[in-house]
Amino acid sequence: MTCALKRVFAMLALSLAFAGAANGARAEDCPGHPDALGTSRTIAVDPLEHIRIGGMNYAETLPLADKEVVLTLDDGPIAPYTNKILDILASECVHATYFIVGEMARAHPDLVRRAYREGHTIATHSMTHPYPFQRLAFDKAKAQVDDGIEATAAALGDPKELSPFFRFPGFARTDEVEDYVASRGIMVWSADFPADDWMHISDKEIIRRALMRLEHKRKGILLLHDIHPATVQALPVLLKELKARGYHIVHVVAANAEHPKTEAAPEAWLIPDRHTPSMPALAFGDVQNLNGDFLARHQGADLCSLHAMTAKATIRTAARGRKLAAPPRHFPAPRLARMRYEHGDRWFTPIWN
Repeated sequence: MTCALKRVFAMLALSLAFAGAANGARAEDCPGHPDALGTSRTIAVDPLEHIRIGGMNYAETLPLADKEVVLTLDDGPIAPYTNKILDILASECVHATYFIVGEMARAHPDLVRRAYREGHTIATHSMTHPYPFQRLAFDKAKAQVDDGIEATAAALGDPKELSPFFRFPGFARTDEVEDYVASRGIMVWSADFPADDWMHISDKEIIRRALMRLEHKRKGILLLHDIHPATVQALPVLLKELKARGYHIVHVVAANAEHPKTEAAPEAWLIPDRHTPSMPALAFGDVQNLNGDFLARHQGADLCSLHAMTAKATIRTAARGRKLAAPPRHFPAPRLARMRYEHGDRWFTPIWN
């Protein structure tokens, strides 16, 4: 059986599983909110089997069916924004995954406990969110991971309530730190698409970018942040739009005795054709007139295939001996982020954080 056929059967199996679970989002599951989006189903994943996920960086992502979305929220908690986002999620009976910064957990342990108490998954996102994370010496990066876990577990009051999930600040991963995190039995999360809510854009623009990218990908892990007022304004409208367009929220937990691992075919975890650019042929004039919408619709690997970067960026990259081709274990999102950091916001701002 070819790889393509295996993926088709895996997607059919996921769709059948989803059909049986989709009724979980009915109004009776959200008392007092008959029009709520709800949480369609919960999947339990084994961090030892799938150690790195998220299409912005890696070859695997969560085994979701068509029109399934996982919400993730980074960098908090902080008042009053985390409080308001928790209120919004509660009003829609939606469960998310929170990637907590350790120093924020120390400052607001009540909000960490509230998020857990209301059914959200609590994960970690380093101690102080240093940027660029990949430039830290290994000992300092290791301390960021360990201290963030310790601070968040202390805020919860019970280490068992902390999920073994970690997200690099700015997705600035390194092989050495990835290996260390894996040695602790922790799954590294990237994301499948961002809404760019950290870029000081309007709430309407956050909604537009999130929905445009989701419509393009059809499913995946959405990256948001619970520390920005624009995200608070955008989230209620975004959730209503997801419901109106037929999307379903999936909650993710770590597999344990209470939550047996959700079975999925190995092919269901794979991101198809990541190394094959899906972009149509472009005339030179089209390349000269690229806009934010075009960039937002295409993945970093596709954009690299254009070879149409500014001369300044190309010269500096060549001078430093760096190649934009992705290393075996990950895709080039961190390098694209670094290019934007060093060469301005002309090319990659709409894509990655």
